[in-house]
Order: sequence, then C-alpha cells, then structure tokens
Amino acid sequence: MPKIQAATVALHRELRRQQLMDAAMELALASGAESITVAAVAAKAGLARSSIYEYFASSADLVADLVLEELDYYTRRLGDAVSGEADPFKRIELWVVESLRYVADGRHMLVKSLNTINTPTDRKDEILLGHRRMMAPLQESLIAAGLSDIRIASALLASVTDAASIRIDAGNDAELEIQSAVNFALAGLRALPRR
Repeated sequence: MPKIQAATVALHRELRRQQLMDAAMELALASGAESITVAAVAAKAGLARSSIYEYFASSADLVADLVLEELDYYTRRLGDAVSGEADPFKRIELWVVESLRYVADGRHMLVKSLNTINTPTDRKDEILLGHRRMMAPLQESLIAAGLSDIRIASALLASVTDAASIRIDAGNDAELEIQSAVNFALAGLRALPRR
C-alpha cells in the first residue's frame, strides 16, 4: 500500500492530482499540448501510469482540467485588474490592458496549445462556462457604459484585441501595441450609440 504523504487521505489525493496537473502543465509549456500523454505525464510526475486513471479518465480529461485551471487563473487576473474601479470605460481599458499583457507574457500560448486537443464532450460546457466567467467583467462594463448594442461593442472590441494579440505574437513592441489597442478601442466604443 502506498504511503500517504499528507495529513488525510483527501489531502493526499489532492496533492497527487496537483502533482499530475503540474507535470502536464510543464509538458505543455515545454512541448505543446500534444506532448500530454498518460505515459509522459506519469513519467514526469514520477508515478505509475495507472495512477493517472485514479484522477483522470484520459489525457483529454486532464487537458480539460488544465484549460479550466488556466481560465480560472486568467479570470482572477482580469478581475484583479479591474477591481475597485467604478468608471466603466476605465474598467474596459484595464481589462484590455491586462488581457494583452497576458498575451505579451506568452502564457496565452498554453491556452492556444491546449485548445488544439479534442476535449471530451461532457467537459465542453464547463469550459464554455469558464470562458463566460472570464468575460463577465468586460460585459458588465460595456452594459454600465450605456452602449445600445453590447454584441456589436463586444465584437469590435474582440477584433481590436485579436489584432493586437497577433501583432504582439509577431514580435512587435507589446506596450506600444497595448496602448494603441486601448486608444483605438476606447475611441471606437465612445463613438457607438448609447441607450
């Protein structure tokens, strides 16, 4: 029987699960999501291959958990960036800046990589819900700004941030791209019809 390495069995199981998640994350960051296999994660974690199946149904299930964990991290990061700010346009600015800094620090490549893996169907709704939680502060700010068509505002804002992300990924100066995107986005949003 394996030795319990925590105060309780529940804590031990959570430590093991996190150990497997950390190993998978390291593999994904180093070599892309395709490198996340049951054998590779077990070897990286120093555990038997069969140990993974105690925590995850498959490598795709493990990847789904990684995507959800990263969405939670990104959601907290964006939420922290806008917390305490009452002005909706300033909140939008802070949200855009932080989302593009996430791109600039390279961590978004992990999400792009993880999204190439076929996620189990039963986990797709969880991921969609996580994405909606991440977008909630931005949507709330667009509503608070009094814009008459939030869908158009969201689509235009997504286009600006996508374009800036592509330019940052191409090696352009991140801070210049971020400031240009913010200036353009805010001017565009302020020009849209209000309720």
